[in-house]
Amino acid sequence: MSESASSVNRQIAASRNSDRRRWRKMGGRNYNLHAIIALAVICLIWTVAAHIVDQPFIFPYFEDVVGQVVYSLTDLYVLENLGITMRRVLIGALIAFIIGYPLGMLMGFFPKVLTTMSPFINSLRQVPIMAWVPLAIVWFGIGDGPTIFLIAFSGIFTIILNTVAGVQDISKDFYNAARSMGANTLGVLKDVVLPASLPGVLTGIRLAIGLGWMSVI
Repeated sequence: MSESASSVNRQIAASRNSDRRRWRKMGGRNYNLHAIIALAVICLIWTVAAHIVDQPFIFPYFEDVVGQVVYSLTDLYVLENLGITMRRVLIGALIAFIIGYPLGMLMGFFPKVLTTMSPFINSLRQVPIMAWVPLAIVWFGIGDGPTIFLIAFSGIFTIILNTVAGVQDISKDFYNAARSMGANTLGVLKDVVLPASLPGVLTGIRLAIGLGWMSVI
């Protein structure tokens, strides 16, 4: 196994261990049991409070909500629309990755590209996503176009930033080792940068998909 592959494996293992430690801090070893108990207590309080208020329009009954959830999961119309939404999110996230990943790699590897592009990236990502809705409708009309555009636009900056961070977190020793063995710039990118930045890239994709769900309108 090459040194770069070993580095990637160590980074992935460290990320997984870090996630496990965070979950343990939140709930301890019996986190799943505590979560179930907390959920049961919330459901019980909801049921009692809803019947005390006795105004379903303001405070619906818990059993009615559960019944509607079960009905929705078996309704073909709801499932069809859920499939449409998932398709939009995945297409938007894919477009964000296609644009954001190479741009993030270039910005992370070449300081001059980072210096040149940073003002534009930082300016665009400060604009609230809802401010782009009128322009998206004008540009793409009514249908999937505006929604996919907003999903892609909300995720592209997350992918860029996490890719840049993943590239910049690579130890200089790996670059020096690769160049000492005769690797050119393309070889360094292929054998060092691409595999070693993978944890940051995957984090960016995961966050982009989450932001995509938040941007669905």
